[in-house]
Amino acid sequence: LNLSSGEGEREIEREADLMASNSEAGESSADYETMMSTSDVELLKRAWRNEKAAPEILQYEGALVQRAKEQIELVEETIDDYVENGIDPLVVSLYQMDLDRTQFLLRSYLRVRLLKIEKFMFHNLKSEEAERRLSEQEKVFATRCADDLAKHFEESVLLKLPENYQSVLKQSLISEVDDMVPQPHLDTFVVCRSKNFVSLNLYEEGESPETVEMERGDLYFIRYKIVKRAIESGQIDLI
Repeated sequence: LNLSSGEGEREIEREADLMASNSEAGESSADYETMMSTSDVELLKRAWRNEKAAPEILQYEGALVQRAKEQIELVEETIDDYVENGIDPLVVSLYQMDLDRTQFLLRSYLRVRLLKIEKFMFHNLKSEEAERRLSEQEKVFATRCADDLAKHFEESVLLKLPENYQSVLKQSLISEVDDMVPQPHLDTFVVCRSKNFVSLNLYEEGESPETVEMERGDLYFIRYKIVKRAIESGQIDLI
């Protein structure tokens, strides 16, 4: 379902105007651009939006998170210096507003990932693909959550059941798969926008091929697994 039209074009124009105004502001305050890179803020915003909208956990943006932390620390030091030197409170408040925005994006990005880890902890640890997307700290968190939950289930319920039904991962020991492990629903429909021209196959392998061509700026309502690879490669953003 193509959602692009006049409304989609206006949205793109608004973003272009915003980027232009940010560029003009950067020319008049080059020192601030050095401390708080607009490109990194936009990349963090993109990572946050994609993570919120995707049904599964995405690749951890470690380098981006580290740069954002360093920029936040630098701006915090600058604000403290400005306050001590009696710089115009309005200027300080503008710096603080941008700092708060960046901190919100970073915290929200990490919080969304933790919620997904808690929801799909066994799946994330069982799937090599999902586990590779976690940071080292997230792997530790997921392992501890899984161990604590398994211990709680065993002590409160499982050990009181017949032996065949004491598995945390399976309904019974005769089950061939881990049918008690929640998994992300990749067939979920998402709203996305293409950054460049993209040609996508609407069906899986073995099915009759049918493609959809997305021009730059097009908005689509489509199944997540169809655009999954394009999102990972940065060709498409989730809304």
